[in-house]
Order: sequence, then C-alpha cells, then structure tokens
Amino acid sequence: MLLFLSALAFAFRPAGYEVGDTVSDFKLKNVDGRMVSLADYGSAKGFIIIFDCNTCPFSKGYNDRIAALHTKYSEKGFPVIAINPNSSEISKGDSFDEMVKRAKQKKYAFAYLHDDTQAVAKAFGATNTPHVFIVHKKEQLTVAYIGTIDDNARDEAAAQKKYVENAVEELLAGKPVSQPKTKAIGCGIKWRDA
Repeated sequence: MLLFLSALAFAFRPAGYEVGDTVSDFKLKNVDGRMVSLADYGSAKGFIIIFDCNTCPFSKGYNDRIAALHTKYSEKGFPVIAINPNSSEISKGDSFDEMVKRAKQKKYAFAYLHDDTQAVAKAFGATNTPHVFIVHKKEQLTVAYIGTIDDNARDEAAAQKKYVENAVEELLAGKPVSQPKTKAIGCGIKWRDA
C-alpha cells in the first residue's frame, strides 16, 4: 500500500522546478525587441524571475514593488527578469504590443520578456501572475526560492514578511534561504491550451 501511495504521489507531482533544481537557460523577446537570455547577464549572482502580466489586479498591485526589487538588487547582482506567460489569444491586454506600452508607461528598468509559446512558464511550473522564482548562480543556475513577493498583496505598507527580499539578502550573505517556498498569490496563468 505504501509503495502504491508513493507511486501515486510521484505521478501527481506538479511539473516544473522545485527548490534545489537546476534551471535551463532560455531566450525570449524583450519589450525593446532584443532576445534576452540569462547568459547575457555575465556578472549576475542570480536572478529574481517573476512571471507577471499587464492585466491581473495582483500584478498591478505588485508592480511598484517589482520595480523596487530591481532597483534594490540589480546592482548587487540579482536583477529582476519579468516574463509574461499569458496567451494574448485569451487575454488581449497581454499581447506583445500591450507589454511594450506598459513597460514604457511604467518606465521599466528591468527586462520584460514575452513567453509567446508558454514553454518557459511550463518549464518553471509557474501557475500564477505574479509567481517568483529566485535563481542562484553557483556552479549552475539553481532554484533557491519559489512563491510570492511578500505577505500582503493588497497593501505594501502592511506587509510584515518580505519573502523575496529576505531570500536575496540571505543568498548575498552566503546563507541558505530560511523560507524557500511560499504560496504564490495572484491570477491563474491564461494557458493557450486550457
């Protein structure tokens, strides 16, 4: 019976990366028209990869916090890379042209990439917007944190636990991430084949 339950649990393991997994590089189109990959950031110590979009109220609520994370950590070696995985066939406001408009309007200083095929979101196992994956560059690119930005999606000032900031600070100090996983809060990704 135990063997059966173990096999059943394995069969229903969610697809995508888990903490400790090695991440494969990818190449996606940025809002400036350039193709961007993680390898382009030669001096990075890691990345704050956020699956995000234009249309989700949670994404809009976190927008300034995402920009602040990039401002605070890009010079320390952990830039934000935002990736829009939503199908523009389902969510017209998430088309590449709308992404370009949004990035200009909000003056994004970070990459905002279009996952047109949704292959990168599927590889990561992203489910929501926003959904954060902190990747640490050691010998390989390794997932160090998966989850949400902080503990208050509605009110930044009321947030008491800043999960992403804490994780990056611990990595910069050479420590393991003390809380490597939290529940991503946000809108479900608009899958093309759903």
